[in-house]
Amino acid sequence: MLTLVFWDVQHGSAAYIKTPNGKHIVVDLGTGSYSDDNLEFSPLLHLKNKWNVKQLDGVIITHPHRDHLDDILNFGELKPKVLVRPKHLNEDEIRAGNRKEDTTIIDKYLEVNSEYVHPVSPSENPFLDDNNGGVRFVRFIPSSCATSNLNNHSVVTIVSYAKSKIIIPGDNEPPSWNELLEQEEFLTAIKDTDILVAPHHGRDSGFSSALFEYINPRLTIISDGRFCDTSATDRYAKHTKGWTVYKRSGGKEERKCVTTRNDGVIVVKFGMNSNERPFIEVTID
Repeated sequence: MLTLVFWDVQHGSAAYIKTPNGKHIVVDLGTGSYSDDNLEFSPLLHLKNKWNVKQLDGVIITHPHRDHLDDILNFGELKPKVLVRPKHLNEDEIRAGNRKEDTTIIDKYLEVNSEYVHPVSPSENPFLDDNNGGVRFVRFIPSSCATSNLNNHSVVTIVSYAKSKIIIPGDNEPPSWNELLEQEEFLTAIKDTDILVAPHHGRDSGFSSALFEYINPRLTIISDGRFCDTSATDRYAKHTKGWTVYKRSGGKEERKCVTTRNDGVIVVKFGMNSNERPFIEVTID
């Protein structure tokens, strides 16, 4: 079974992936927890101290903005083996794309970035299906947009397992979606997507009508805070078929969109049942 956990990290973004053979992968490094009323919550320290994860096999940082980076101060606690990020961005572009008050976080990101410069051997790569229990990771990194908006340089990851598929982007906006939609390999990778994680926290600025010419997901996951300035949730709902989600407190309901703002931590599981049929199980608070 493949398990994906989407934390309720305020305005930011953070996800944890456990592969069928026990590889540990993190996507983005947001912090905080609304449901626990703990704005200092660290997903990385939670993995280490509560879930007994000793080391991360891989980390994907979609792009270097603070709301995707806050937990990087705890990065060394789990000594990740592999780091994926938009390596084409240089220091000047990264600093220019962030606020001066975020310098400490950006300094740490640049330090970490400089440490991961050697290619990993194929046998150590957690993103290869031979190494992770059969999970297919396909990544696309747009690079042609102006670097004045780092959102459009976010890594987009498509994760497939047991005939089910999820798209995990960063803060991509229409220009970077348009770039990717011109690539035949990208169109093939997103075909038959079951779940979409809404780009840019479900804001209007990340909504791409062109994307929905190629996908019609069963469910859209929105990772946003209580005080988001705009939300395209209704627009995503119009392009989403709907899926049954279960509540940890009991019961279930049909939903088109789930949000960390209202639903807390969201857990998705892909697998095959005893009849060798694929299943998608989604659980919310």
